[in-house]
Amino acid sequence: MSAKEEILARITSALHDAPVPAPIPREYRKGSDMPRAELIELLVDRLEDYKAHVDVVEQEELPATIAERLRDAASYVVPHGIDEAWLADAALANDGRRRIDAPGAVLSVTDLDETGAVLTSSAVSIAESGTIVLDGTPSQGRRAISLVPDHHVCVVPVSSIVRLLPEALPRMDISRPLTWISGPSATSDIELERVEGVHGPRRLDVIIVKGL
Repeated sequence: MSAKEEILARITSALHDAPVPAPIPREYRKGSDMPRAELIELLVDRLEDYKAHVDVVEQEELPATIAERLRDAASYVVPHGIDEAWLADAALANDGRRRIDAPGAVLSVTDLDETGAVLTSSAVSIAESGTIVLDGTPSQGRRAISLVPDHHVCVVPVSSIVRLLPEALPRMDISRPLTWISGPSATSDIELERVEGVHGPRRLDVIIVKGL
């Protein structure tokens, strides 16, 4: 028996005659019928309140919008599973700025620290809290690439937006590494002075895409 198994066995033994807890009341809202246009409006309002920059575009406008948001980056990283059509704008074609992070060819922390921006997709977004969730799938990449560069450009498909957290949870694979983003990284821990970029990007650009 391993140490872990022994500890769990002792806990099980100690609790064998414990009373069964009463059911937990779950009377909170679990769903919403908010129209899609209002969902977008609510998410935009929350994200802008967090000082994120938000674009709402049609699918055909996405490559040009991404190019505009990455225009000032000396270099940028993309996960290996990013949709190449998103990078089809002439301003991004063969300009030498792109770095690809892929399994077996991951960028070092130093490489990421020297990279100006990162472009990712997203898994699900919660309008009521203004939260965007990344889950490490190929279009989003590993957690480090969205935390180290100072500028994060995040694509949010309209189809991935829900109003409430209980609606978002069934869409997530909780066995994956989840990154929850509610605006640019910020803290007010020290003397209530807001400082941005302490444990993540200082800038967050969100591109909400209709038709995706």
